[in-house]
Amino acid sequence: MPAGLNIAARRRRGCRARLFASLLALPLMPLFALALAGTGAQAAVPTTFGTIVGNALLCRDAVDNKYFYDYLLNAFGPAYKHDGGAYWFKSDGATLWGVEISEVMVSDDTSTFVFAGAVAETTPEQLEQAIAAQVGMQYAKIDSSAFPVREAKPASRIVYFDRKSKIYCAKFQPLPPVQPKAVRQR
Repeated sequence: MPAGLNIAARRRRGCRARLFASLLALPLMPLFALALAGTGAQAAVPTTFGTIVGNALLCRDAVDNKYFYDYLLNAFGPAYKHDGGAYWFKSDGATLWGVEISEVMVSDDTSTFVFAGAVAETTPEQLEQAIAAQVGMQYAKIDSSAFPVREAKPASRIVYFDRKSKIYCAKFQPLPPVQPKAVRQR
């Protein structure tokens, strides 16, 4: 038997063995998935979280509440509350600019503003410094209160949220005009 034929036969035999092993594993995959679901394991934070949500919070991208609602629903599961004109999602394990993000929210359609926001597990001062270090965006205090609101040029804002901070981008979205009732004609 020529040497080249022997190598080809070994390759076929190796392929058959891998195919056989993968076919044996197929019936076990649904059991593994059920076991994983039963432990309450959450899906990992999407790799696009920083790009998509981060840019929206900095007002560097369009803010479409329907798109963000679907994105957050797929990433973190159903919203855990609907409050203040927004759907709130727990975002365990998420980080932006090196800061832990515990909650993300997106507006519903009850306001003239469409917005996306997030709760950062740090003070507004530290969040501002993290964003400046990572992105270079500078915030200015726009009031002189004890808990000043910080705003960047594209309209992104950082505010106090208890002992944490909230960052959001809100854009005006006019509601459709109310149509007057039709006048009855004869």
